[in-house]
Amino acid sequence: MFKREVEFFIFDIFIAILKIEQTSSKFTNPQNLLYSYTDWDSVIREFEIIGEASKYLLNENILQQEHRVVVDFRNVIIHEYFGIDSDEVWDIIHYKLKNFKKVILKIISSIDTDLKIELADAFIEDNKYLDFVTKELEALKSTQEVKNTTSPKLKPW
Repeated sequence: MFKREVEFFIFDIFIAILKIEQTSSKFTNPQNLLYSYTDWDSVIREFEIIGEASKYLLNENILQQEHRVVVDFRNVIIHEYFGIDSDEVWDIIHYKLKNFKKVILKIISSIDTDLKIELADAFIEDNKYLDFVTKELEALKSTQEVKNTTSPKLKPW
């Protein structure tokens, strides 16, 4: 089995967050999201990706241990899928995901500029059918490099 570079996981998380934001923006309450099974399943799958990728960032000490809650949430939705609380998912989407996105953006900003551009281009190619993703990735390419490589002290979800 090959070792995937950690920067890929960072971008995986960022794109999963964008997909959750886009999908959930069509709904005004958790029940409507839940009852739209394709949208619900999409959101849950993206949370699974976020949690799995976050596990690698924790193992590499890129995320603070307080972000273990993200991995724990992934474990709940994988192993206790029958008991997923739509209100909890809604709360995470609308009140907690923004802070985690800020953490991920801070980490992305600390990636070497050339590598960040190379990764953004690769993910743009993979997601060229998703305008909202390609727009955000294009914006990342033009951001200034930040010298601080530690993750910011923001609250986990």
